[in-house]
Amino acid sequence: MSRRFLLAVFLCAAVRAQTPVVVELFTSEGCSSCPPADLLLTKLENMQPIAGAHIIALSEHVDYWDTLGWRDPFSSLQFSLRQQEYSDMFHDVGPYTPQMVIDGVTGFIGSDAGRAMETIAKAARAPKTAVSIASAAGRVSIKAAGVTSPADVLLAITESGLLSNVSAGENQGRRLTHTAVVRSLRVVGKTRSHEPFEADVAAHPGKSWKLDMLRAVVILQDRSKHKILGASDAALTLQ
Repeated sequence: MSRRFLLAVFLCAAVRAQTPVVVELFTSEGCSSCPPADLLLTKLENMQPIAGAHIIALSEHVDYWDTLGWRDPFSSLQFSLRQQEYSDMFHDVGPYTPQMVIDGVTGFIGSDAGRAMETIAKAARAPKTAVSIASAAGRVSIKAAGVTSPADVLLAITESGLLSNVSAGENQGRRLTHTAVVRSLRVVGKTRSHEPFEADVAAHPGKSWKLDMLRAVVILQDRSKHKILGASDAALTLQ
C-alpha cells in the first residue's frame, strides 16, 4: 500500500473517532456582554480546536432582552424557555446571557474560553450513542443506536453568516455577526430504552434564510436529566 493511501485511511479513522460535543450558546443582540461569546462560538465551530471532539455549535437567541431598546431579529421565546429549563437544573439564580451549555449538563459564562476548552475536552472523552443523518431534497433521514434511557430526538436547523447593524440598545452602532443561529428547533421523535431509532422528516426553511448556509443538527437528549446522549450534523440539502 502507498503512503498516501495509508495516510488517507488514518485521516478517515481520525474523523470517525471524533466525539460530537454540543455547544449551546444562549445569547442576545440586546446584551453588550454577548458579542465576545458569539465570537468564541464562531472560533470553536470554525477552528475545531479540541483533539477528539467534533464541536456542534448552536446559537440560541433569547427574547428577554427584546424590551430594552433593541429587538433581536433571531430571538425566540422557545429558546428562553429552553434556557430556563437548564437554569432550573443548574440551580442558577436565573437565566443570564451569555451562557454556554455543554452537552446539556454544564453551564457557565459564555465568553469564558478557558472553561469552554476544558469542558469540551472532558465531554469528548464521554461515550455517546451513535447517530447518523443524511439530507436530500429537503428531508433529513435519522438513524440512532439504542440509548440507555428514554430521549427526545431534536432536529435543529441552523444558519451561519448572519449579521445585524444594531441601531439601538446596549450594542447601538455595532455590526454583529453570528454563526450557527438556530432558526428552528423541534422534537421529531422519542426513543425507547435500548431500541434503535429511525425517522425521515421534512425540513422547512424560511423564505429569508440563506439556503447555502443551513445545517441540520440532530440531538438525542435525555427527557428528565437533559443530558445530550448523542448528536450529528450535516449540511441541509434542499435539492
